[in-house]
Amino acid sequence: MMKILNKKTLLAAAVAFSLVGCAEQATYYVDSKNDSVAVMGLDYKDFEMAATNMVDDMLSSDLLVHPQGGRYVLTVTDIVNDTDQRIDTDQLTKKIRISLLNSGRFVVTTAINANGPEDEMTRKVRELRKSKMVNQKTVKKDGRVIAPDFSLTGKIIQQNQRVNSSTQQVEYYFQLTLTNLDDGLAYWEKEYPIIKRGDNRSVSW
Repeated sequence: MMKILNKKTLLAAAVAFSLVGCAEQATYYVDSKNDSVAVMGLDYKDFEMAATNMVDDMLSSDLLVHPQGGRYVLTVTDIVNDTDQRIDTDQLTKKIRISLLNSGRFVVTTAINANGPEDEMTRKVRELRKSKMVNQKTVKKDGRVIAPDFSLTGKIIQQNQRVNSSTQQVEYYFQLTLTNLDDGLAYWEKEYPIIKRGDNRSVSW
């Protein structure tokens, strides 16, 4: 009986201790502008730095200034994730798209992409041509969708290195290429490395 009581007492104490421990780890907001916490994996700060650096470099190229002062049309194709982490590469491309759109020099098409349109509605609204319900004067016409001038492709690579018995180094390389679809030539390319060192016991995935 004594043994049973002791086990129950210990179990109750363990549960109480774990609840106290959970209570101490309260959820809180992070000030992204002053966040200096670093992790071995890729986080939002890494994508922000990579996107900002690459957009600034892209916009500094004279080859990417429209001769008539207009906007180039861009399609974003594949950004390959060649890391150990399960990441959504839209974290990178969405920031780049927004910055390029705000620059006034590019506009992104969602109707044409190597993997199929990002937004099917450009095609589907034209299927309303035979609908008796829809005012045919409002149906979008053929021959108005703009073909892209440039295609953005890229890859995120990860390499793990052992520095010494207690330290590891994880290298990430953001690589992007902008191809002129008129002649197939790469008008802009950039590699942005992010190198992190930390305890061997840290994991990057």
